[in-house]
Amino acid sequence: MPRLENGLKLLAKGYAWLPDERRRTGQRSVGVRLGGLPAVGIEGPDAARFLYDEDHVRRSKAIPEPVQATLFGKGAVHTLDGEMHRVRKAMFVALLMREDGIASLVQRTTAAWDAAVPEWSRRPEIVLFDEAARVLAGSVARWTGVPVRDDEVPDLARDLVSMVDGFASGGPRHIRARLARRRREKWLGQLVQDVRSGATKVEEGTAVDVVSRHRDADGTQLPSRVAAVELLNIIRPTTAVAWFMAFSGHALIRWPANREKLASGDPAFAEAWAHEVRRFYPFAPFIGGRAPQRLEYDGQTIPKNAMVLLDLYGQNHDPALWDTPYVFRPERFLDREIGEFELVPQGGGDPRTNHRCPGEQITVALLSALAVRLARLQIEVPEQDLEIALHRIPARPRSGVVLRVSGTA
Repeated sequence: MPRLENGLKLLAKGYAWLPDERRRTGQRSVGVRLGGLPAVGIEGPDAARFLYDEDHVRRSKAIPEPVQATLFGKGAVHTLDGEMHRVRKAMFVALLMREDGIASLVQRTTAAWDAAVPEWSRRPEIVLFDEAARVLAGSVARWTGVPVRDDEVPDLARDLVSMVDGFASGGPRHIRARLARRRREKWLGQLVQDVRSGATKVEEGTAVDVVSRHRDADGTQLPSRVAAVELLNIIRPTTAVAWFMAFSGHALIRWPANREKLASGDPAFAEAWAHEVRRFYPFAPFIGGRAPQRLEYDGQTIPKNAMVLLDLYGQNHDPALWDTPYVFRPERFLDREIGEFELVPQGGGDPRTNHRCPGEQITVALLSALAVRLARLQIEVPEQDLEIALHRIPARPRSGVVLRVSGTA
């Protein structure tokens, strides 16, 4: 395994780091060193299958503290393995993968978007990323059963965005992320305590109700702070669809020929659009875990406790999987079955059983519905910096996508 640390390369190159390392060696799998630990970067459907096999890779003690303290939360489902993970994950699957529940969230969110458009048209201009985050944060919070007033939504959205925006950085962005998580865990932890004591009533079957009552594989109730962590693991990633909305705005500006077809509301094209945005644009650079024992994969020796990293960005741009991968073309997903280990912007495999995000269906449904509404807006695009810097994790258009909205077509 290499002895030289790759942390500075990751900071300098971001999403391009692992793909560049693999191109440099001419191999799909490459040995690296990250954070002082030996690691192997892997890519491709077989690599994704390898990563999600708990005999090969475990998540327990694999997620660095800075990521737990900002993005996922300490004690979250992402940090569990085995039966503890299966029981906790089942709670999320029951909450997030019901068709009626997804439809309810989409209806609530599109109504909030439609209600916001008249106000946007009265302003000189809006930042699409910020406005989408507010629409999403307020909608998903209320859908989960969290009582939130209209005047509280902007601060809530800002904190949720900060948790995502600062997980892979140092300095002010990371500090903001830690402070935001601390505030929101305290807020939701108190809500859980109030629900358990009967001081606050919530609708039966909502996420607040289910998470407050949940018992883990060992029969114990979640500590109120961990319950707050898991509520945030519903609200935070749903709000992060704002990144995909900003990317959708970027795509409509760069490839305006898609606008009419997307605005038509054709469900198949809207879903294909959602998949292509998630494939083409940078979101998560990689995911990983630790090898519980010495392993061999694709000619690489993986020492015990070494990190195994699946190159998500590289796989989503692999020419062996995607024809002309650096061309934005939603039509590639029309009438195509997507293998569960092929398209991996939010991980691979079966979201019901492994570590793939169970909210991925929600992401696709929300993005499909909101992108259609975005395409229907009557807009002007002022001069702005739309650069997407790949060294910044998570990446987004530098301007946030500034629009002048005059109404809906």
